[in-house]
Amino acid sequence: MRTVATRLTGETRTFGEHELIVTKTDLKGRLTYTNDVFLRISVYEEHEVIGQPHNVIRHPDMPKVIFKLLWDTLAAGQEIFAYVVNLASDGVAYWVLAHVTPSFDADGRIVGYHSSRRLPEPRAVEAAAALYARLRAEEQRVGGQAGLTASWRMLQDMLAERGQTYDEFVWELTNEGTSS
Repeated sequence: MRTVATRLTGETRTFGEHELIVTKTDLKGRLTYTNDVFLRISVYEEHEVIGQPHNVIRHPDMPKVIFKLLWDTLAAGQEIFAYVVNLASDGVAYWVLAHVTPSFDADGRIVGYHSSRRLPEPRAVEAAAALYARLRAEEQRVGGQAGLTASWRMLQDMLAERGQTYDEFVWELTNEGTSS
């Protein structure tokens, strides 16, 4: 597999307003399916990513706490919407509004995960990026597992101040971005 660019370019890539990036993973988060939009935007070939961890596209600007929230929500059998900045193999960033759901077998057991991502509104990206910078700074300031705990507390405090769940926060950003 080609290694991801170790140097960020500072560029941001976009995709079509009506395009969806779709991936599926197994229970351990290894890619089992990618659509052509994912491959084009992430600048990978299918054979390079199938069987690889989905975090092959993780951007260093993403706070760990958002992935904790994502995995905790999925483990509870629930869906989640989240703004995510990803990193293509060429060092270019791309933002998405992700909808991630558990996939169930006939007996109701979680057997994997399905993610559909669409192009986010620029204003929503600005707000998410500002929050994520604060969360990431807290993770780095404290460090390690304690940093993740501190970032979690910061996120929960911010949501409590707003009287919102994370889902409500995401939908507020989404609706504000589409009303302009």
